[in-house]
Amino acid sequence: MAINLSKGQKIDLTKSNPGLTKIFVGLGWDTNKYDGGKDFDLDVSVFCTNGAGKVDNEKNFVYFNNKENENGSVIHSGDNLTGAGAGDDEQIKVDLSTIPASIEKVAFTITIYDAVARNQNFGQVSNAYARIVNEADGQELIRFDLGEDFSIETGVVVGELYRHSGEWKFSAVGNGYKDGLDGLTRDYGLV
Repeated sequence: MAINLSKGQKIDLTKSNPGLTKIFVGLGWDTNKYDGGKDFDLDVSVFCTNGAGKVDNEKNFVYFNNKENENGSVIHSGDNLTGAGAGDDEQIKVDLSTIPASIEKVAFTITIYDAVARNQNFGQVSNAYARIVNEADGQELIRFDLGEDFSIETGVVVGELYRHSGEWKFSAVGNGYKDGLDGLTRDYGLV
C-alpha cells in the first residue's frame, strides 16, 4: 500500500525498502474545463543537481529533448502532448544504484508549455500527482497529490529524491513558479 504524503513531508525510500534500486516516478494531471481555445501541453522535467542544488552539466537536465542524464540512470519516457486519459501522463525511470555520486538530488517538475502565450496556469490544472513505483514488482510505494493550491503558477517542483547518509529519501515539495521553466532553469543553475 502506498504512503500518501502531504506538501512538505519527507520519507525514507531505500532504508524502508531494502534492495530497492530501480523505480519509476509517474506524474499525471488533468486540465479543468477551459475555454481558451488552445490545448494544454504539460511537460515533466528533471533536474539532477549537486550538493549546492545546481545542475553542473546540461546533460543532467532531463526533459523531452534530452531523455536521459549523463550516465543513463535517469530516463524520461517521452512527451505526452495532451495529458488525456487515466493514469500517468509521463514517467521517469530511475536506477538509484547508478546515479553518479556527484548528484545529490533529483528534482521532478511539471511546467506548462508556452503558458504565457496561451494564457494558461496551474489554476486550470487538477488532479496533479507524483507517485513512486518499484519497477521490479509494480508496487506503488509513495504518492503525493498536489492539490488545488495554485493560481498564477506555470511551473511546479513536485518532489525531490535526495541522498541522506547513504540512503535515498523523497520530499513532497509542491512549490509553484510563476515564471515556469525559465524560473526553474535559473534557480537550478542552467542560465
